[in-house]
Amino acid sequence: MSRSGKRIAIAGFLHESNTFLGSYTSYEDFAATSLTRGAALIERWRGTRHELGGMLDAVANLSWEPAPLLATYAVPGGTLEQAAFERIASELLAEIERALPFDGLLLALHGATVASGFPDADGEMLRRLRERLGSGFPIVTTLDLHANISDAMEREADALVAYRTNPHVDQFERGWEAAHLMARILDQGLRPAMAVERPPMLIEIACQHTAAAPAWFLYQDLEGVLAWPGVITASVAMGFYYADVEEMGVSFAAVTDGDHAAALKAARWMAGRAWQRRNEFKAALLSIADAVRRAALADRTPVALMDAGDNVGGGAPGDSTAIFAEVLRQGVPDSLVILHDPAAVALCQEAGVRRMVELDAGGKATGNPLRISGRVRTLSDGIFVETEVRHGGWTHNDQGLTAVVETSEGHSVILTSRRMAPMSLEQVLSLGIRPGRKRILIVKGVIAPRAAYEPVAAEILLVDTPGATSNNPRDFDYRRRRRPLYPLEEDAPYINSRV
Repeated sequence: MSRSGKRIAIAGFLHESNTFLGSYTSYEDFAATSLTRGAALIERWRGTRHELGGMLDAVANLSWEPAPLLATYAVPGGTLEQAAFERIASELLAEIERALPFDGLLLALHGATVASGFPDADGEMLRRLRERLGSGFPIVTTLDLHANISDAMEREADALVAYRTNPHVDQFERGWEAAHLMARILDQGLRPAMAVERPPMLIEIACQHTAAAPAWFLYQDLEGVLAWPGVITASVAMGFYYADVEEMGVSFAAVTDGDHAAALKAARWMAGRAWQRRNEFKAALLSIADAVRRAALADRTPVALMDAGDNVGGGAPGDSTAIFAEVLRQGVPDSLVILHDPAAVALCQEAGVRRMVELDAGGKATGNPLRISGRVRTLSDGIFVETEVRHGGWTHNDQGLTAVVETSEGHSVILTSRRMAPMSLEQVLSLGIRPGRKRILIVKGVIAPRAAYEPVAAEILLVDTPGATSNNPRDFDYRRRRRPLYPLEEDAPYINSRV
């Protein structure tokens, strides 16, 4: 069937919201990171490994005309200000009015976005779009693997397609899949029937590495379900427990052609299998002292120490000195650490390259800065390009004005003006530092940075550090979540007859 004349709208609204942070995410945070409209959206995202790039490439492959609306992203952080959410929503609806008519909407959402007044910001955005476009209008939505899938998301979207890898290296493929699912709706008369099952359980972030057990088993089950007769697509969303919302936790989704009972059976089967393994989704991380000691004695280096509590990808400040302070205490040389600290960058800029500085580095968010002294080796604009497939799907990156301080013990302290998750090794290489020559790499993440750091790290150790992204969900005071919820309540019941 000819696809000539089809116009497909493309939009994106992505933010991972940590509700336990005292700070809020503003409209300006989105605008400063990435906010494009119309033709600028295509220019920004075409050719990237992001799901928006996958959507755009698929639309071209299908000989459709793209109708670019608005796409925006902000670095994970605190709850969105209500004014920010309202402004983005109104601007997106305005772009819809400008672009109409079109035949379908491909929408990239995160799935763990929380705004003041709208705990389920993703569901509220979908509700408003559905209200404007109508009940019969096809909307296919991609989600992050860490989505907390809500009733509203399930109700308002025709189909949800979540990433299947962590680190997220299949974003392009999921955008491509969403577009071709849209093609089946428009060209073949597919009638998506979707079901979502939410067993009462959490999966600790340290157990969410999809290439390893226990998470690997969830995706083996997903692959099995994709082979079931009638199943069009299926997803596992491992959830984001730094967002205190009712739907927080793992969820399983399946889409069939018009057969809701079959979709529900598939979703419940995956959920039941996960529930049977629930005791496996707990991690025993190393203490800070033990991790540093192990790295100091390692025969093969560098050793990457993953700072779980200061995971920038989960919204943390990115300035914790907990691990670096222990490195100094134990007298281990040759480490690398990246700290978000605009004030320290300004001091280095004032001093100038090759000059000695003594300053308080990091720790501004927790009140625990670390006094360091060394030579300003580099001042950089902080802009770098990643050409490989990495978590996040980003190519062009900007960590703001950046300084590198080299200490007498051989430590490289990278100080950035903008908070950035460590998803690209170019963040370091662009500054003239060779991370493979270091003994210790302190990395502000848990699973996501593996795609960047596995090629150079001889060993990766997960470290039990304090902070806004602690691996242990018991460290957080939840007010809105479901109860009971395993493992917070060990005796949480779950009746599932589909296993």
